[in-house]
Amino acid sequence: MSILGIHHVSAMAKQAQLNVNFYTKLLGMRMVKKTVNQDDPSMYHLFYGDEVGRPGTEFTFFEIPQIGQNHDGNNSISATSLRVPTDEALTYWEERLSSANLEHDGVQEQFGRKVLPFRDHEKQRLILVSDEGNNGVAGGKAWEKSSASPQHGIVGLGPIHLTVPDLKQLESVIVDVLEFRHIGEYQGEQHETVYVYEMGEGGTGAEVHVHHRTDLPSERLGRGGVHHVAFRVEDESSLNRWIETLTANGIGHSNFVDRHYFKSVYFREPNGVLFELATDGPGFATDEDIHHLGESLALPPFLEPKRNRIEKVLKPIHTS
Repeated sequence: MSILGIHHVSAMAKQAQLNVNFYTKLLGMRMVKKTVNQDDPSMYHLFYGDEVGRPGTEFTFFEIPQIGQNHDGNNSISATSLRVPTDEALTYWEERLSSANLEHDGVQEQFGRKVLPFRDHEKQRLILVSDEGNNGVAGGKAWEKSSASPQHGIVGLGPIHLTVPDLKQLESVIVDVLEFRHIGEYQGEQHETVYVYEMGEGGTGAEVHVHHRTDLPSERLGRGGVHHVAFRVEDESSLNRWIETLTANGIGHSNFVDRHYFKSVYFREPNGVLFELATDGPGFATDEDIHHLGESLALPPFLEPKRNRIEKVLKPIHTS
């Protein structure tokens, strides 16, 4: 029943086409699903990942055209890491980001790994992290048709960074209930203590880095911000047992949610950060051929009767 690692991260974007251009053309990730927000089908929900969108490689975005800029702050998911195979790959990416006139901080070291912090076109906080020497959860496989070098390509999600004022309250959920393990600490850029927790087999794809800050206002979520982070559970049976565990510990939650490509439950930890537990399957080939993922608008069965209405509202996206 243990949590296996990071499943996906869902963030906010203002314009879908610019989002597609950045994540597929510059970062070279594969669009593995072009669908809609199931709770509001007037907006796109775009999924990027490795060659097949394996769990642990999925970075997703909700498009909200009227959304304002994110105001960074506390009580937040404050950075998303993207794994690359080697330290050498970071040199490739530093040159590629510089050639695109993209803001980055240069290659650094963070908790014993080489990293390259940068921001996307909407100031989304991102960190490329080297998987060299990783002995934990395995990464995916970079898409061989990537516009970036497949040899150096993005193979999944790395450590997820949270910024919170109340560490003990967070630990009451992630340690006492979710059974994450505290494995170390390091000093952040603002001289704050960053606490590192791992789950499952550990390693690059199964860590949460918590920045403890009591000097910041709460984040105001907008474009360039992260809506929620999801953690992997094996299957529906495991998910149902976790739902029982959340209930037994007095943690309010959404109850069972069927997202068609995976099953989920949503809940907030005491600082207000939104978590999701999501099953590894059934996956993105459920309704599309594996060789043609993300090429057309995919809708879950309950929205298929509304396809004509939904397509009239959405602005077409060009992926080539």
